[in-house]
Amino acid sequence: QIQLHESGGGSVQAGGSLRLSCSASGYTDSSICIGWLRQAPGKPREIVASIYSRARPYYADSVKGRFTISQPNVQNTVYMEMNSLKPGDTAMYYCAADVSSEAMRFGTAKYWGQGTQVTVSS
Repeated sequence: QIQLHESGGGSVQAGGSLRLSCSASGYTDSSICIGWLRQAPGKPREIVASIYSRARPYYADSVKGRFTISQPNVQNTVYMEMNSLKPGDTAMYYCAADVSSEAMRFGTAKYWGQGTQVTVSS
């Protein structure tokens, strides 16, 4: 059973930065895809970024060049550095994990955290 716990959300002004952390535990296999998804009120959940073993991280077009996902040590915390934040980035951000990177991109990952709120004001 993989357990995920997010932290680092908050409120910032447009142009500001935040770093989200996802503490992951309960697995030993390095072939686990861990990602960040977000959901704004009235909008569908969408993938933001994901990282899988030693593959190149995936980013949604809307965050490329602004967000960076990293996992310094496998089986440990996954970070997402968010820079140049925009009001459109306002959402609940969820950390998720699955053996399938496709499941991650389609938002059907098996394991989910509780979420952390990010609010960006103009």
